[in-house]
Amino acid sequence: MNALYLSNHTLTYRTDLPVPQPPPGEALIRVLLAGICATDLELVRGYYPFDGIPGHEFVGVVERAPDAPQWEGRRVVGEINAACGTCRQCREGRPTHCERRTVLGIKGRNGAFAEYLTLPVDNLLPVPDSLPDEKAVFTEPLAAALEIQRQAHIRPADRVLVVGAGRLGQLIAWTLALTGCDLRVVARHAGQRRLLAKRGIRSIGEEDVPHWEMDVVVEATGSPGGFALAKRAVHPRGVIVLKSTYAGDLTLNMSEIVVDEVTLLGSRCGPFAPALEHLRRGLIDPTDLIAARYPLEKGPEAFQKAAQPGVFKVLIG
Repeated sequence: MNALYLSNHTLTYRTDLPVPQPPPGEALIRVLLAGICATDLELVRGYYPFDGIPGHEFVGVVERAPDAPQWEGRRVVGEINAACGTCRQCREGRPTHCERRTVLGIKGRNGAFAEYLTLPVDNLLPVPDSLPDEKAVFTEPLAAALEIQRQAHIRPADRVLVVGAGRLGQLIAWTLALTGCDLRVVARHAGQRRLLAKRGIRSIGEEDVPHWEMDVVVEATGSPGGFALAKRAVHPRGVIVLKSTYAGDLTLNMSEIVVDEVTLLGSRCGPFAPALEHLRRGLIDPTDLIAARYPLEKGPEAFQKAAQPGVFKVLIG
């Protein structure tokens, strides 16, 4: 099959890879559309030692599911963590932290920038017929945005700041706006501010970030500068949600965290079913984020496009 292959921080288009065979309990899925996210770009930069086919945001069609033929022919999205089901983390209800998990396109499992992929049938969710591929492909990042509200209770009276208004930052802001909270978003680019304004969300510059004022701050840049802004904005006993992966180490003054009694909350994957429901009901329309679409053979060019400042979602397929 054809696929994008990452090795030694170099992404190439290959035509000589075998079509994967689904092991017991898994399905072979033909990829219809896949999205490039910041984690994919960080993998190329060396954030995590991964060699293989990257990509974890996708919508596809089940071609073969030997143990669950009722899934064959169905259009699906899929949870990206494949858990063992038997380790302590799985037994105690934390399958996304499975001690032996593989992660689609990130850890131990080839991903979605290919003609085919495999995932456990238990990871699959059917896509409503009314939902086009261009919206369904956003299920994974929208789920990641919604995870914040499962971890931190956001009330209408809360003052909330999102630092970063890129691909994920926009989805985070749009979902937080549904709570009715007092929301502000740090946005650098005019295109970011336009998308926020379209949804009635207030954007501010870095110079306007308040000191010790916000109840909850979501850091969505994955940069030391973004964390510094988050720490400046959150008030004592407030919450900082860390939503982006960091390439390299982050240096911070832990004494300030202790003295101010700030809660640091790591946040990554999220619930797919609520994300699909938000998309189906039209509560979130992510298509404004689509900046470009490339065929699979132009994948390296798609990555170059996605890495440009101010570019939102680039799709492959």
